[in-house]
Amino acid sequence: MILALEKVKKLVCFLGVKIHTALSCLVETGDFQRFAKGNIYAAYLGLVPGEDSSSDNINRLSITKAGNSHLKKLLVEASTGICKGQIGHKSKDLKARQYGNAPEVIAYADKANERLRRKYYKMIGHGKKKNVAVTEVKVDSIL
Repeated sequence: MILALEKVKKLVCFLGVKIHTALSCLVETGDFQRFAKGNIYAAYLGLVPGEDSSSDNINRLSITKAGNSHLKKLLVEASTGICKGQIGHKSKDLKARQYGNAPEVIAYADKANERLRRKYYKMIGHGKKKNVAVTEVKVDSIL
């Protein structure tokens, strides 16, 4: 029980992830160690693009409908929190959620949050649709 609370405390350091999302990730996923890399976890969730391929012709489709739909919805909703605010800015709520964690955990989360916000604003600047950019940011956060 204490181990799960520590994991939740670490997960809520990320933008858009609050207690409900963190608990759902832990409960629905179980042991994260069974996924060697983030792309395998993204495929498990169904957050990878579908593909219609034959020989050398590769056609990428939208994200698949496979995977855990509840967790996928929560993570895509959480990514909207990443896409609000300025790069490098931390809200009072995020600072409160990060309070009490190890400095290494906070530094790691801050670095990831800043990278994902930069990616989002770069995609929007290049003309991507908002929903496509939000979903791509969440997929990238898993990878």
